[in-house]
Formats: sequence, C-alpha cells, structure tokens
Amino acid sequence: MNAAMDRQSLFAGTRSVAQALQFDSARLKTYLSGKLEGFAGPLKIEQFKGGQSNPTYRLETRDARYVLRRKPPGPLLPSAHAIEREYRVTAALHRSGFPVPRPLILCEDSTVIGTAFYLMEHVEGRVFWEPHAPGLPAAERRALFDSLNETIARLHSFDPLALGLGDFGRPEGYVSRQIKRWSEQYRASQTQKIDEMERLMEWLPQVAPTHSQAALIHGDYRLDNCIIHSKEPQVLAVLDWELSTIGDPMADFTYHLMQWHMPENSDGGGVGSLKGHESDAPGLPSITDYIEVYCARRGLSAIPELNIYLAYNFFRLAAIFQGIAGRVRDGTAANPHAAMMERQVRPMAAKAWEFAKEARA
Repeated sequence: MNAAMDRQSLFAGTRSVAQALQFDSARLKTYLSGKLEGFAGPLKIEQFKGGQSNPTYRLETRDARYVLRRKPPGPLLPSAHAIEREYRVTAALHRSGFPVPRPLILCEDSTVIGTAFYLMEHVEGRVFWEPHAPGLPAAERRALFDSLNETIARLHSFDPLALGLGDFGRPEGYVSRQIKRWSEQYRASQTQKIDEMERLMEWLPQVAPTHSQAALIHGDYRLDNCIIHSKEPQVLAVLDWELSTIGDPMADFTYHLMQWHMPENSDGGGVGSLKGHESDAPGLPSITDYIEVYCARRGLSAIPELNIYLAYNFFRLAAIFQGIAGRVRDGTAANPHAAMMERQVRPMAAKAWEFAKEARA
C-alpha cells in the first residue's frame, strides 16, 4: 500500500505539537503539580496524530504517562467540543467497570492552557486505524469484532439513572434533534453546495425514528476509537466520548455499522472502510451476522427502519466532516490531514441519499 494511503502511518502514534495548538507547558506543570498526587517533572508533551476534534496530547514524566484532551482554540461551533461531558461520562463508566481510561482531573479554567481540558490515565495497547484490523489471523479478527460487538451492547444495556447520568440527555426525539443540530452545524461550516445534503435536510425530519428505547450512547463508536489489548483481541478502553448522550441506541449501533458500507477513498482520509476486504481479512463477520449477534445480546428481534438509520448516520458523518473542513478554513484543525476530510463530505452525502432512496425517499 502506498504510504499516502496508509491510515496506520498517517494517524498512529504522536508527533510534535502543532504551532496553533501549543501552550505554556511550564504553567501546566505547575497546575498539575498542585492537583495530581505524585505528579513531578520534567514534562514532555507530544500531540497524538489521530485526533480530529478535540486536540489530544501525551504527557510523559519521569515516572508516568498521561493523556490530555482539550477544547481547540478559537471560535467553536455551538455545543461542540464538550470535554466536560466527556469527563463526566468516562468517570461514571469507569466506576461501573466499563472499559474506559480512568479520568483524573477536569480543568475548566481557560487561563491554564488557553482552553478547558481534562487529564486521564494513559492506557497501553494497540490502535487499529484500518477498520479491518490488518495483520490479524482469522480467529483473532473474529474475536476482536466479537469484543467490539459485546462492548457496544454492554454500553447500551446500562441504566443511565443507575450510572448517575439521568440528566445527561433527553431521549425523546433524539434523532430529530440530531438532524436539526447537524443541519445547523453543517450550515455554520459549509464550504460548498451539495445537492444531496439539501435533499436530506428536507427529507430526514419527516421520517426520523421515534420509537427506540433510551440508552447511554457513544456517538462515534468504531475500532479506531478503541484501545485494543497488546496481545489479546480485546477492547481495553473506548475513547472519544465527546458526542455521548442519552439517546437512541439503534442510531448509535447503526453508526457503527457504517464501516461495512463506507465509500472507499484513495488518500487515507475519511474513517476507513471494510468494503473490499472480504478476501484479505479472514474472520471478518458479515454485517448480517454482526447485527444478529448484537440483537441477541440486547434481546431484540431485528433493527427496524435500518435504511433510515443508515441514511441519517451518513448524513451526520458528512456534517461532522464539514465541521472539520470549517476548522481547516479557520486554521484551528487539530490534525494536519484534516483537509482530507473535506473531500469526504460529498461521498458521505451521496451514500446517505442512496439509503434514503432505499427507504423510498
């Protein structure tokens, strides 16, 4: 594979901190020394290459490693980059034994590094940036996808009230509100006119599902938002909870299913696709089998209105990518490869409209 197309090379690991995302490390060191037991310098800071929305940094001292997530500098879209919500939900899930990094400190004082941030433990393991997890034998890939399936089913089985998150979101009308939110954010960051997005913004509010039960949802659940055990095909930690809320678990699970339908691309952008890997990724489950396993774990017979959910999710992803494109335009994108995302907006919108037509739009 050409290096320009190699998502693992593009997004894995760390790099020096981009100039636009640098901050006063001495001030941060002083703050953490007074807040975090056992913290002591010297402090080395690097930026994770893969972060797209909230800039993410690896902090290394003589004795420990930490991960810092912050809001990006500059003007922000309404309700975006909610690291305070990330901290709250990961704290609740960690207390319940769900696989997330242990959150350590939330700092809402923007004078420390310029924006609010939180600190969490550094979880050692693997991150697969290609969704088909290249290099694994069939049995391990099969087990890895089963772990992904079990993890999201377990998340959707939690009672938000029991987690102390009863006020974390409003489940009624979740998909309708999401369509409105992402339509507004798409408009706020729009850089081009896309006919499919215009049609979707008209059609989706008329067909938004309303019948699903309420559950705690992740909002961006996929393989590259998980840390996998270094030797076992097991999810150790689920990352990036910025979009989490109480909402429709069917919307959350069908977002995860998008990998089976994701348009392929040639530059390493987007979020990767399982299409085209049926022969070189033995053990990869079919989407039908994967849905059946999830439904069995949740006690469901099927996923109603599957095509509407997939149309909604591809629309939503197009709007998310457009938001990244807007940050490229404004000079506040966290990832140097973020410009690739703008080229993915139109294919996501086209795929969304394909599912809309399957649902008789």
